[in-house]
Amino acid sequence: MKHTLYIIIAILLVTSCGSPEKSERKGDLAMAIGEYFEAGTQYKQAYQHTSNKDRDNRARRSFKQGEAFRLYGYTARAAGAYRSAVRYGYTDSLTLRHLADMLRMQADYKTAIQFYTQYLDSVPDDTLALRGLEGAQQAATLKERGSAYTVKQSKLFNSNRSDYCPALLPDGEQLYFTSNRNAATGDDLSNITGQKLSDIFFARKDEKGRWKQVEQVEGSLNSALDEGAPAFSPDGKTMYLTICEEDASYPRMAKIATSSRSDASWGKPQPLKITGDTLSSYAHPAVSPDGRWLYFTSDMPGGYGGTDIWRCTIGNKDIGTVENLGPDVNTPANESFPAFRPNGELYFSSDGHGGMGGLDFFRATEDTVAHTWTLRHLPYPMNSQGDDFGITFNGEHNNGFFSSSRSTGGRGWDKIYEFSFPEHPMTVKGWVYEQDGYELPAATVYIVGSDGTNIKTGVLSDGSFEQPLTPGVDYIILATCQNHLNVPQKLLTENTEDERQYVLQFPLPSINIPVLVRNVFYEFDSAEITPESSEALDRLSALLKENPNVTIELSSHCDLRGDSLYNLNLSQRRAESVVNYLIKSGIDSVRLTPRGYGEDMPKVVNKKLTETYPWLHEGDVLTPQYILGTDSTGQALLDTAKQEVCHSLNRRTEFRVLRTTFGLFDANGNLIPSALVKSVQKADEEDDALKPTDDEALPEDEEDVDFDY
Repeated sequence: MKHTLYIIIAILLVTSCGSPEKSERKGDLAMAIGEYFEAGTQYKQAYQHTSNKDRDNRARRSFKQGEAFRLYGYTARAAGAYRSAVRYGYTDSLTLRHLADMLRMQADYKTAIQFYTQYLDSVPDDTLALRGLEGAQQAATLKERGSAYTVKQSKLFNSNRSDYCPALLPDGEQLYFTSNRNAATGDDLSNITGQKLSDIFFARKDEKGRWKQVEQVEGSLNSALDEGAPAFSPDGKTMYLTICEEDASYPRMAKIATSSRSDASWGKPQPLKITGDTLSSYAHPAVSPDGRWLYFTSDMPGGYGGTDIWRCTIGNKDIGTVENLGPDVNTPANESFPAFRPNGELYFSSDGHGGMGGLDFFRATEDTVAHTWTLRHLPYPMNSQGDDFGITFNGEHNNGFFSSSRSTGGRGWDKIYEFSFPEHPMTVKGWVYEQDGYELPAATVYIVGSDGTNIKTGVLSDGSFEQPLTPGVDYIILATCQNHLNVPQKLLTENTEDERQYVLQFPLPSINIPVLVRNVFYEFDSAEITPESSEALDRLSALLKENPNVTIELSSHCDLRGDSLYNLNLSQRRAESVVNYLIKSGIDSVRLTPRGYGEDMPKVVNKKLTETYPWLHEGDVLTPQYILGTDSTGQALLDTAKQEVCHSLNRRTEFRVLRTTFGLFDANGNLIPSALVKSVQKADEEDDALKPTDDEALPEDEEDVDFDY
């Protein structure tokens, strides 16, 4: 009796399942009308009822399973089905490419590379495979490199089903998105996804700017059909959306519709006829910020394969000429989900330009003269191994929301993520301090950029300042402080969106005390300057050119060893060598006074020097008595090493400012206006793009010091 029961159950199972051929035919019919979930279910059933020995049928049905699962986004099952097809020797070479694509979407980049390589051995010119291989090879590096973007899942908006295609109203106070959560209208399940048909939901902010709970859209916007992928006109009064109707025997074609808002309610969607083609899909609408263009996704004839991004002009009621965005944007694969940032930047998703896996975000900039587009692949974590699509921006800010399948285990469920990018990802941080001294909190900094930037700013108590920069702009940054010489720096910023901080130092020479010229060296027992001194002397020459109204005394000093008269003559010749170097570099000789002091002016220790040599004290003078002195027992006060340090500090090249008004007055003591103008504009002559645009560029309330840039 038990044995008979088993036989009856087996007969019932076979009868209920039908033959594998019948299931395969049902799968083919479902595939033909775009019902990928239903097709995958039928192909899986056909495969399970196919004998292991029937390798050809198992191979073909495995491949068909892979195709169905791939097209509705269940990448894990698609990869498994394609692997089975390969194992059974399925001969369609696309099996290898599709398997590699699915593995890339699961972040199994190492194995994906193997299958891309194997496929390209047979089809070496397949552009999509080449881009997929490149993406798999670069994915780990892109992830490790990261970016300034921060991304996190928006749990408030997500359910236990798919939530995707967020769209902010232009005022940023309401967020609309697509979802097939349990609260969606109707009870039917989609044969495309196996989930409920989707509706549009929304959330609004409270009076404190916090997001409230998700609500169903008021009005007659949603129905028992699929509605989704909303976008808005610039005034926020018209919604463009995608709707999908069901037909048991006809391919499911997406259509674009419009809905008008009255207070908080949205009206019933009205189909928008873009062309007379009824055999193509039109989806994922996006309106340009000026309201003149409607961008959308379509597989209509005349494209480059798969789905393309198209656009048409839109008037009050009329649709203008439809045009394809061209091969810079579109590929033989799929480009979809166009979206705009309010500044006019176009974003879209593609699985044909390579990337980390699935649909990746790209930003497109149009050259309206050349009719070309320049693309930029968004960095990790904006892009991932999954499908990344449907982005929306919070006004002019580079933050907002997007959708992705990255964290759902390859099951094809999408979630909403929020992202942000630093308002000022590129900055300059600088420190202004007295050369050989400490910070100058009274300093003023001027920043002039080739884009018209003209900023005057103070510094903090530690002498530091920080300012945002614009990528790709050339800057001159000038640090000034009363009783100090100006120090400018040129800064050429990279044209990148990566987070970057430039760090600059501004050591300002005092006009009241001698200033050490570091790293000036002479040949032993000679006045000849060594080649290693060029860098330091070139900096001094540049400083004098940037401060053309300054005259200086250039002094050289020796240590106490050797004959005093000999040292005096040697130091004079060395000072003259430096002056001659500066004259050859373009400094007027009238501005330079060489003076050799021999060993007559020993170094006076300042506070800064005591930080390097704690055994020295501020105010110490490194005289022969200080260096070679002994105590009451005849013991040397300084050991040999410390004595050598003192000798090295005494051997130095310095300059001190004599005048700060050179060339500004005539023989009668009258100010020469043209000389003052020339002083202020001198550095500008080197780069006209960096000229100040108003009087704010000129320092105020300073005496005797020329601020030239």
